Amino acid sequence: MKKSSLKRILKYTGRGALVVLTLLLAVIIALYTVMFILVKGPSETARTLFVRSVMETSAGKFLAYIYLSEEEIAEITSGSGDDDITYDKVDVSLIQIPTSDVTTTDGNSSADDSSSTNGSSSADKSAESDSGGSGDDTGSDTTEDTSGDEESEYPEGIEIIDIVGSTYYGKMIIISDPSRVTVATLDTYGVAYSGKTLSEFVKSYGALGGINAGGFDDPNGSGSGAVPDGIVIKNGEIVWGDTSTYYKCVVGFDSNGILHVGNMTGAEALADGIVNGLSFANGPLLIVNGKAQNTSRSLGGGLNPRTAIGQRSDGAVLMLVINGRQADSLGATYDDLILEMQKYGAVNAANLDGGSSSLMMYDGEYITTSAYLFGERDLPNAFIFY
Repeated sequence: MKKSSLKRILKYTGRGALVVLTLLLAVIIALYTVMFILVKGPSETARTLFVRSVMETSAGKFLAYIYLSEEEIAEITSGSGDDDITYDKVDVSLIQIPTSDVTTTDGNSSADDSSSTNGSSSADKSAESDSGGSGDDTGSDTTEDTSGDEESEYPEGIEIIDIVGSTYYGKMIIISDPSRVTVATLDTYGVAYSGKTLSEFVKSYGALGGINAGGFDDPNGSGSGAVPDGIVIKNGEIVWGDTSTYYKCVVGFDSNGILHVGNMTGAEALADGIVNGLSFANGPLLIVNGKAQNTSRSLGGGLNPRTAIGQRSDGAVLMLVINGRQADSLGATYDDLILEMQKYGAVNAANLDGGSSSLMMYDGEYITTSAYLFGERDLPNAFIFY
């Protein structure tokens, strides 16, 4: 190769690298400037939203510490936990499940006698099940009326709704028969093992769909998904955790298909009759016995991807996933979740693990968008349905 050609290549390569570095520097400066304005600008609301949003992440907390001291961050995030909140016990009399929807003691419908002991059954049987209601009695005047002459694109007793707010977009799945819902768990938990992705849980259980559920140990966003941050109960037995530890935001179904939400010990969870459940240590509970919880929190947390589960007075299960950290959906606050759950008639509801774990699957397809850069996160468990 001639020296002139080599010089020309080096020249243009150098220019290209300089352009890339210049653009990268410009983006970094722009982001730093935007964050500086958010944190140090005149809007206290913007500062609180930014700090609470990044402090709820596993890997992005450092962004708040660029501009603020630990004391300042603690002041902004104070009151964002529920350590000082006492919740009422779930009043099971508020949930009236039709007698055809009563479940067996292992959490499965009595009509599904062929279900395996892990709570799974074939998707085609669930589609043929006549135990689900029509789903038109939600206890809320704002619930969409999907009745009409047009044939539904979903199996009987299942409805999927677009959820739209000022800063977010997501999906809600309504399953009229709670016996179709169960908890998918790992065969073995511990630091030496790995979790499963939502799609792996759904496939291995032969389910129709599901959502991510409980939290897990996730240092700097690199957790394996196999170490839950709280209790896991399957078929009436504690498979992770113990009876004496006090767990926050326990969420689970009893043998009658009633959803229990609360802070409790493992022994109390079993005494309440929870046969399939889990917990998310960060919480919070959203609605208990028809009453919104923690609405006095300033802004109700930050804007992030969210996952939540609830139950209507007729037993129908509400699964909600909100996209976040995207141009068209920044995310939702806890108050936004309460609003959406109330809109669709939830009597009890709880926040589940969010952020990069938030994801919803239906019929072999993702119907929400993951905020995780590498696809799907490995999870310790999931709420799935047939």
